[in-house]
Amino acid sequence: MVGKKTNCVIFDCEGTLVDSERLCCEALVQVFNEIGAELSIEDIIDNFEGGKIADIMHSTLQLAEKTADIDVLEQRYREVLEPLFLKKLTPMRGAIELLDWLRETETEFCVTSNAPKDRIESILKSAGLYNYFQGKIFSAFEANSWKPEPDLIRYCAMNMGFMLDECVYVDDTHKGVKAGLNAGVTTFQITPLTWQNRVSHPKVTVLESLEQLTLYLI
Repeated sequence: MVGKKTNCVIFDCEGTLVDSERLCCEALVQVFNEIGAELSIEDIIDNFEGGKIADIMHSTLQLAEKTADIDVLEQRYREVLEPLFLKKLTPMRGAIELLDWLRETETEFCVTSNAPKDRIESILKSAGLYNYFQGKIFSAFEANSWKPEPDLIRYCAMNMGFMLDECVYVDDTHKGVKAGLNAGVTTFQITPLTWQNRVSHPKVTVLESLEQLTLYLI
């Protein structure tokens, strides 16, 4: 249990609030197999870490042992991913229940991501969560700092009007969890796509569903 009353929950977006990671992996499989790679969805899932699209493209090129123009791949990836999000994107299991509980208990919350703000907004709208976060969306592009650096988490706390020890942070990726730890915030990891990606750290609590977070907040 968090030792001090939690006044604000800071959420990552993709893979934490919205069930997007598998869709991202599906898009990567299609894009890279178009250039001759022979990658399965399992290959991508086992190596997916999130983060900047350019970094994802670079790491996937290494995995596929291919060379290609990153900008071209990124554009094609966006073209493939957008209709998948529009058709299939849903909230993570327990997300709506948790957000309603936070409202009922008058606990503030916000969302942050390495993505541009307009993309975060678009993703939340596609998943039906935008109304929960209107006016409480923070992008790394605004903070000019990207996870795993801690400044984005600190930026969120400051803009929400809370001290770091009044906040908790929830993410699914290694980079995100590291950002929370680097910021000195109590950090939770929502179960990622594979067990291999779980962070083993004494200061990180793993959640199998978002609803479990209510057990740790006072």
